[in-house]
Amino acid sequence: MALTLSDDRLNELFEEFPVLAGRPRRLEELSGGLTNRNVKITTPDATYVARCTDTSSNLLGIDRDRECHNTRAAEQAGVGAPVIDYRPDLGIMLLGYLEGKTLSNDDFQRPGVIAKAAGAIRTLHSGPRFVGRFDMFEQQPIYLKTARDKGFRIPADYLDHADTFDEIARVLAATDQGTVPCNNDLLAGNFIEDGDRIWLIDYEYSGNNDPCFELGNTWAECGLSTEQLEEFVTAYYGRRLRHKTARAQLQGIVGKYGWTLWGCIQNGSSAIDFDFWGWAMERYEGAVAEFRGPNLARLLDDAQAAD
Repeated sequence: MALTLSDDRLNELFEEFPVLAGRPRRLEELSGGLTNRNVKITTPDATYVARCTDTSSNLLGIDRDRECHNTRAAEQAGVGAPVIDYRPDLGIMLLGYLEGKTLSNDDFQRPGVIAKAAGAIRTLHSGPRFVGRFDMFEQQPIYLKTARDKGFRIPADYLDHADTFDEIARVLAATDQGTVPCNNDLLAGNFIEDGDRIWLIDYEYSGNNDPCFELGNTWAECGLSTEQLEEFVTAYYGRRLRHKTARAQLQGIVGKYGWTLWGCIQNGSSAIDFDFWGWAMERYEGAVAEFRGPNLARLLDDAQAAD
């Protein structure tokens, strides 16, 4: 229940961690975290971040052991924060604090940021394999079942687009070229810029996945244009590849459709003061615009092209 605890109670729990026990420390709430509470802990000789989660409910199916393992793997790859300690019984993972600037969507409009972000993602994808897999075509039906079983509100015409979702799934499965370790949730706030280096944080949804999902989901979450998506994919692969750019855009659209249900589940269940319904509808409306737009057939053709 660490997510909702007072600072006094958190301080009591922090005494359970050897690096913190008996140490003077200052706590500071960090922004972000729609399924967890992030607390910066400053001691006389080191700074940490405690990722605090509610262990009493898990409607989103987040595997915290997997998150910890994959966070360690990201550290090994050279782009993740070090895991200092992990206490699943307390709902707390203690990480080393990364100095740097937390990015916003506006930062992706600065020259050079897209290339740096692509480099960091390529480094993660080249690192140790993750535990588990993440595939939005598998995850979306799970989210849908949860929303229906719990009676949570979803967009009235959500299932009208199921055939289009399935058609994209068929095309991408037929042209699949394997998986790599992916974060799968690289919204702007999960990039930390430290000079010429970028760190990648928050591995709640991590798992081995199509690298183009990572690229497309980042395109969608960071508000990039289609021209910037091509720049992003080109920087990642080192050359322009029409079929990869199309694949990434399709995965980004699929991500919007699937994450819509994530927002609906949170809207129906989360105690966090946040407009989850508005968050969900922003993604849903974006997905529907792409499903009904003039470019979908071309994207499906391009994704199947040799190049």
